Amino acid sequence: QVQLVESGGGLVQAGGSLRLSCAVSGRTFSSYAMGWFRQAPGKEREFVAAISWSGGNTYYADSVKGRFTISRDNAKNTVYLQMNSLKPEDTAVYYCAARQGLPSVVAGGYDYWGQGTQVTVSS
Repeated sequence: QVQLVESGGGLVQAGGSLRLSCAVSGRTFSSYAMGWFRQAPGKEREFVAAISWSGGNTYYADSVKGRFTISRDNAKNTVYLQMNSLKPEDTAVYYCAARQGLPSVVAGGYDYWGQGTQVTVSS
């Protein structure tokens, strides 16, 4: 069983930065592709970023490209989401997710999920 625990969320002013972390335990972390998704109140969960098991391939939603960076440290079993130039529309609960194989931009393609961490960006 794979367990994911997100941290690093909080309240930040527009233009500020936050770094989310997702610690993974259980099975072999380095064999999993990882993704970050977010869900705002009243909206569907949406793709934010994904990274391959090696870290060599990354993918981003157009809305965050150039502002967010996904990375991973397989020695620490952790994936990160560095968020810069935050906007009020980035406000959401952020979830990390894991799947075997190639990264996916579809939430349904992931097998394991964390509990989420709240990010609130004030204007």
